[in-house]
Amino acid sequence: MSLRTLASRRIYTAHSQRAWRRGLLTRAYDKGPSEPPLSEDTIPQHFAGIVSRFGDRPAVYARHQRAQVTYDDLDKKSNALARGLQGIGVKKGDRVAVSLGNSMEFAIATYALFKLGAVLNPLNPSFNTQQVVSALNHLQTTHLIIGAETNLSRKPPRSNVQMLKRISPNMHGNKLESESVPSLQQIVLIDNSSGRVDTQELKAAVPYQEVQTGNEQTLPDQHLHKDEVVNIQFTSGTTSSPKAACLSHKSILNNGIQIGDRMLLTEKDIVCCPPPLFHCFGCILGYMATATHGSSIVFPTEAFDPVASLKAVQEYKATALYGVATMFLAELELLANGTVSLEGFEHLRTGIGAGSSVPSELMKKLHRILNLHELTICYGMTETSPVSCMTRTDDPIQKRTDTVGQLQPHVEAKVVDPHDPNKILGINERGELAVTGYLLMKGYWDDPKKTAEVMIADAEDPNKLWMLTGDEASMDEEGYVSITGRIKDVIIRGGENISPLEIESCLLSHDDVLEASVVGLPDERYGEVVAAFTRKRPGSSLTADEVRSWVREKLSGHLVPKYVFWVDDYPKTASGKIQKFKLREDGPQLVTGGKGLE
Repeated sequence: MSLRTLASRRIYTAHSQRAWRRGLLTRAYDKGPSEPPLSEDTIPQHFAGIVSRFGDRPAVYARHQRAQVTYDDLDKKSNALARGLQGIGVKKGDRVAVSLGNSMEFAIATYALFKLGAVLNPLNPSFNTQQVVSALNHLQTTHLIIGAETNLSRKPPRSNVQMLKRISPNMHGNKLESESVPSLQQIVLIDNSSGRVDTQELKAAVPYQEVQTGNEQTLPDQHLHKDEVVNIQFTSGTTSSPKAACLSHKSILNNGIQIGDRMLLTEKDIVCCPPPLFHCFGCILGYMATATHGSSIVFPTEAFDPVASLKAVQEYKATALYGVATMFLAELELLANGTVSLEGFEHLRTGIGAGSSVPSELMKKLHRILNLHELTICYGMTETSPVSCMTRTDDPIQKRTDTVGQLQPHVEAKVVDPHDPNKILGINERGELAVTGYLLMKGYWDDPKKTAEVMIADAEDPNKLWMLTGDEASMDEEGYVSITGRIKDVIIRGGENISPLEIESCLLSHDDVLEASVVGLPDERYGEVVAAFTRKRPGSSLTADEVRSWVREKLSGHLVPKYVFWVDDYPKTASGKIQKFKLREDGPQLVTGGKGLE
């Protein structure tokens, strides 16, 4: 991208926060802005321009490793790693799995693989052996980059030695052989164990440091194309069947650019990013958005730790903080009980809340307590690279607390009848959100059937595909989109649709409620009734009847939970989303055991 284009983009962004407004909508269909134009670069081409402009600026801080690199360092180290990976057989188009927490090695490997044109496939490091083998075989993976141990939230480190020996029983030998994953050629091992794991016995693996010591000069032309798949992301698992979404240079590069633009990121911003790099939140909203703007990114720890996240903000004078609702709630709890001092957050101005719906009460607390007055809300899904809607830093407060903003540039969306995806609904009617544009995935890897279930042709233009998101949404006359829940999460009580988010936000407004997740449970009379899985403040004497009275006072009677379950924690994905399908599975057993009514 030319310097003139970059300058034009920045001028456009700075002057268009409120400028992009047009006539009011008459139905739930809208198009995002047509400016600035989409970048037609590959990721390495765009990155080269960033390095030339901001080479001496800090690119990545890894707090737990006490490590940092400038953009020039990141460029050279990723060149060296790319050449080293070529030396052990990685070729353009090969699927390379990376099973790591947030770390400097992951940051370097990301750009090394992009430069080679190999396909980055981030794996959740908490996967067990069966899940890793299944993922590697599904993608016919050729190389695996993995840590000697996995660090998980609130758990002791887990050694990966037994997993590796089950993948390749002869790990003690000099040559990797794997009957369970026939496509696997090499394992690159990172010793992140601080001496807890004896990596010397894993002789069949190639030590990361040996691979990373190659020539730091720019790679020869790898004949990359902007439309080639460069990242395969497994969907995060709020349902029980994650799928492998294929994303291109063009889709994730432009998504990162647009996210950073809407946050008004510059080379002076320092973004604290606790969400994981194996998830779109960390790798695109975080790493791609910062790297496309010359900003710095801070990884507090390998896995989410609320204390480390807050300390990272204080120590690095971060201007932005990312998180899903459960992460922010954990951080606010530490500030409330004095575990972390309230000092040192004066540099914060912005950030992103995403991954799942952010209740309006939580948004207000983040504005008030953490100084996140320009906090933005992103909505999207892995299959859309991922962000399609986003608030602006100066949107009215009501729009930033009650909606996920308006469409990003070059994106179209409509709210349709869940039973007829060709029927566009009216303003403020609830239905299923459908999205189209440059950001759509290329499809699910080797799964045309599942791809066809969610990507459907336009009724008037068969060459135009729409992504059915599975999310219940509405669109107002200005094009602001509100996400009211997953279609499957909507509670149908006596024929009336109930949005869990509305009740969750109400519960969070109670001083003694730290977290709440609402689902529907079977009921003979109404079909479904409201059940609230609630975590209360330690020492609180809050009762179920008081919870019901609170909701009855703030909302209407049919939204009052029939069941109130007290919980200490929730089943969550590694990115922090509550797995509501598991709550729905557990609920009937709790009711049978006499729980929830007292």
